[in-house]
Amino acid sequence: MTFREKLTSGRFLVTTEIGPPKGIDIQHVLDAAESTRGRVDALNVTDLQSSIMRLGSLVVSGILQARGFEPICQVTCRDRNRLALQSDILSVAALGIENLLILTGDYPTIGDHPEAKPVFDLDAVQLLEVVGRLQRGEDMNGNKLIGPAPRYFAGAVVNPGADPLEPELIKMEKKVRAGAQFFQTQAVFDVEAFERFMHKVRYLNVPVLAGIILLKSEKMARYLNQHVPGICVPQELIQKLSAAGDKAAVSCEIAAALIRRIKPLCRGVHIIPIGWDKQVPLVLDAAGINP
Repeated sequence: MTFREKLTSGRFLVTTEIGPPKGIDIQHVLDAAESTRGRVDALNVTDLQSSIMRLGSLVVSGILQARGFEPICQVTCRDRNRLALQSDILSVAALGIENLLILTGDYPTIGDHPEAKPVFDLDAVQLLEVVGRLQRGEDMNGNKLIGPAPRYFAGAVVNPGADPLEPELIKMEKKVRAGAQFFQTQAVFDVEAFERFMHKVRYLNVPVLAGIILLKSEKMARYLNQHVPGICVPQELIQKLSAAGDKAAVSCEIAAALIRRIKPLCRGVHIIPIGWDKQVPLVLDAAGINP
């Protein structure tokens, strides 16, 4: 079954992220993908994550597709105008890739080229609408495409920990109206707050995969609390990491415990390993998520 079919089947799904390298050697990407083969339902391929110049999500998605994986090609609005965005999204379909994750994108100032000019010709809601028009056989100006129309399964992101939450809920509803067919969330640590969020968005009737980030250290946890809006790592988890001799094992334990608690609330989880790709199967084992 495809990722689309699995989501509509009612199964609990697992996705994870693959970060393209800052260079052309993709062996570690292939190794990371292989470590999750048979354990995850799709692989997100990030698009210049954290505004750092890297190999493109489109080409890495194509390579993974050719090796039998199901990629979710991320497309951000930050770096391209509407011409280039439409062209890249058509290119995704030409490679036989159906899954998209549409994001507005971080500002370049946080990355390794802070002097780069941001584009933001479109935002995520507008680009989702463009994806819908392409599927109807026309570009965003109404010009007809030649040949068959592409077919996509387009998702978007949401931050269930946003404070205040109401603007995020309004934005999520706009994304659904624009054509978002699934959502992946910002990292979740407060399960009670996530449950309240899920109750509020139940009327949208759209699958949600909760973000689960692998915490590498107490320093990383504190950084998330200080610099990433909507994330609050509880102090007891920070203390647990600080006291841990084997931080990878404790990180897996924390992630697995979150998955077990979140599982009844949503349609799946999106694991964000940040380089710890080979820990993903261990997390799933600990959470009782079978192949």
